[in-house]
Amino acid sequence: MIESLRTRLVERRPDRVRFSGRILFLVDDPELVRRQLAGQDLPWPATAPLRDNISTDEITPAYICYYYDETLGEFPYLGLKAGGEFPVTRKSVKGGGFVCSVSGKRRGKGSSREQSPYAEMCAGIQLVIAESIERIYRENCQNLGVLTSTDFSLIERVRRDEEIPLHVFTEGEGDITRGIVEYGGLFQYNVARLQGKVKVPPVATRRRPMTLAEKIIARHWVRDLARGELGVPYVKPGDEGFVRTDIRFSHEYVTPMSAIFWRDCVGEKEKIVDPDSVFFFRDHLTFLELAMTEQRKAEGLLDIALELKQKQEEFAAQQGVRLYGELPRRMLGHMGVPTGSEAICHSKILEAHALPGQLIIGSDSHTPHAGAIGCIAFGVGTTAIFNSWLTKDVRVQVPPSVLVRVAGRKPENITAKDFMLQILRQPYVRNGHAIGKIVEYAGPAVEALSIDERATMTNMAAEVGAFTGVVRPDEKAIAFLSRERGMRPDEARLLLEGLDSDEGAEYETVIELDADELQPMVALPGDPGNGLFIHELGHVKINIAYAGSCTAGKKSDMDMFARVFREALERGERVHGEVKCFIQCGSQEVKRYCEEQGYLEIFRAVGAEFIEPSCGACINAGPGVSYDKETVTISAINRNFPGRSGPGQLYLASPYTTAASAIAGHIATWESGGVLASR
Repeated sequence: MIESLRTRLVERRPDRVRFSGRILFLVDDPELVRRQLAGQDLPWPATAPLRDNISTDEITPAYICYYYDETLGEFPYLGLKAGGEFPVTRKSVKGGGFVCSVSGKRRGKGSSREQSPYAEMCAGIQLVIAESIERIYRENCQNLGVLTSTDFSLIERVRRDEEIPLHVFTEGEGDITRGIVEYGGLFQYNVARLQGKVKVPPVATRRRPMTLAEKIIARHWVRDLARGELGVPYVKPGDEGFVRTDIRFSHEYVTPMSAIFWRDCVGEKEKIVDPDSVFFFRDHLTFLELAMTEQRKAEGLLDIALELKQKQEEFAAQQGVRLYGELPRRMLGHMGVPTGSEAICHSKILEAHALPGQLIIGSDSHTPHAGAIGCIAFGVGTTAIFNSWLTKDVRVQVPPSVLVRVAGRKPENITAKDFMLQILRQPYVRNGHAIGKIVEYAGPAVEALSIDERATMTNMAAEVGAFTGVVRPDEKAIAFLSRERGMRPDEARLLLEGLDSDEGAEYETVIELDADELQPMVALPGDPGNGLFIHELGHVKINIAYAGSCTAGKKSDMDMFARVFREALERGERVHGEVKCFIQCGSQEVKRYCEEQGYLEIFRAVGAEFIEPSCGACINAGPGVSYDKETVTISAINRNFPGRSGPGQLYLASPYTTAASAIAGHIATWESGGVLASR
């Protein structure tokens, strides 16, 4: 243990807490929001419905996350959409004297960015109340010391300035979560844990059939941190403890804030534990300056964003951590022009590092990407990443599992993305019942998918709101490791031992789909759960077709884009004259594959612009973003929350549909043989 932490004073919170301040109701009425910000308190129940599905993109839009210190307190809810308007302005929440924020279902869905609760905290919010709260957002609040509840009766108690017993916020929680809340945050709890002031209760689960995910979690269970003792025979949903990580990674949105926490809480000269299993990525903002408006640049936001890159590079060098950085700039003028990055974080982790049976944490909500080869990979916030540098572990409460079984044989123009859009509109998922659960994908149609296509499904476990997504590793995983890593098949096969779900394993629910019945789908603007068969859609003219990101920047995605575009060229067609088409791959390895296959020539010939790896337009930070509300985009990315990729109307679709629509000029499907069909 780091010596300075042995004598660090850590104390529990008082047994009773008081919230002296106002309550901000996030309602779907812009005028009522403005009135609250101007000083008027609303009655409860409110006269307008509470906003559901408030994503972290709305709490802190991407450009706000260029800040990584207390300045974030000036910005919470700047992207909040109420009645089609954005009523919150800079400093209005912080200046309003609010201590509590109230909303409806699925509070904090989407990105794992801890800037969201940190911005709320810095603006004075001490308590978040919502009908349901997403796992990562809730954990981030707890880790920072912000209290959360789904009990709306607390509203009147806060208004009366009443002392509230702390146990109200820990009732029903496990010992660890209760301890984190009582100590006021994860770091304080971990220091108490390292000092022996708190003991993690041992797991006493008896013999039982386990799911694949439960087996991996049990293998990584930390029995004794000081002695490095790992593994328990069995775990069950609800068991709470810490698990040892095999890989920890973060990107430039998160690393600098984590580095500040490390400097302030641990010490600038102290070294992180096992730096060889830590990776940093410069992937989110590589092309930012090409997408940022001149107004934002004039506000100094580009300079602030570039600080993220610099701080991450400095910390990586200081700590000896492998950094997947940006490519050398093409020198035109003083600053040069950005040319891309080495890879998107979770794309590279699957491509080059993850192994079946590993446990991986990352600072991105799409960390479950690596579940395609049988890993338990999940997103965590800034504080959890920072603490993992100290302990190499992360807390978990074993979630219930959900089995999604896809039977049948999919039509040729159906992809894993269509599977996911169909899953996302299932009532169980749409109504938030899958939040925080482990989703295991199985069935003949899933087994028939490539590892790349399976990664689309595990990646989009984030949109389900799940803890993670996983697919049982099989011969395709062995072939993937042999092809991509150069592993001998017999060596790879050994990794798969015991990595399957037991007969009789417990699932909270089973969702059954038939691939034979699926047709190409889109998700209507606003939410990935707004799925619709394209034949049910009217004629929708498009302005932008964006084919890329982690979800659609893999080798198999490039195969699909190239197939549609090659057939178009054979018919004498190109990208529609009124459409801008962008193709962006997820790593340099995928770009090399495109070069070898001749795809770059096809993309150029058809009129599509190929872009080097980066998160780019997917997070409103690269070519392909919309600039006004009227712009219509068809995109193969993973989410279309308001403002996610600009202010326009964003439809989600598969690689086949995105490419076909680029040719047609409106949303259209691709059929085998090159036919484009639409309504």
